[in-house]
Amino acid sequence: MSAGLEVDVDVRVTDAPAEVTSGAFVARVLSAAATRINAVGEVSVSFVDDEEIHELNKAYRDVDRSTDVLSFPMDEQLSVDSPMLGDIVVSLPTAVRQAQEYGHSLAREVGFLLVHGFLHLNGYDHEEPSDEQTMFALQDEVLDGIGLAR
Repeated sequence: MSAGLEVDVDVRVTDAPAEVTSGAFVARVLSAAATRINAVGEVSVSFVDDEEIHELNKAYRDVDRSTDVLSFPMDEQLSVDSPMLGDIVVSLPTAVRQAQEYGHSLAREVGFLLVHGFLHLNGYDHEEPSDEQTMFALQDEVLDGIGLAR
């Protein structure tokens, strides 16, 4: 794990594949992202179903539909050395469908969603074309570096 990154994983989906929901997998992916952008802190990751992410999307973003990943950044300083970066919520059923649609592994899709959410927690966005190019290049670099290339 990256020096200074703590990851907590909560799996709230029945029959979730351990290869992508294990603490080891999540920590490996997020540590690679943290190392790349020099981030430290604590991150909470939850794997949920489409219904739960739909409810969260509606409640917090006023978007009445399911989505693949949500990020909830926090500015709360738990200690001088370890800020709480926030929460990442991944819809596992959506990740499964998208992996099939895109023709790549579930590990690659979940890895992508984790890195995408992590970058949002650290201030990256894709509202402008130049920001999107930067963010997506970082995502590909991190995923390629841990063997989760397209």
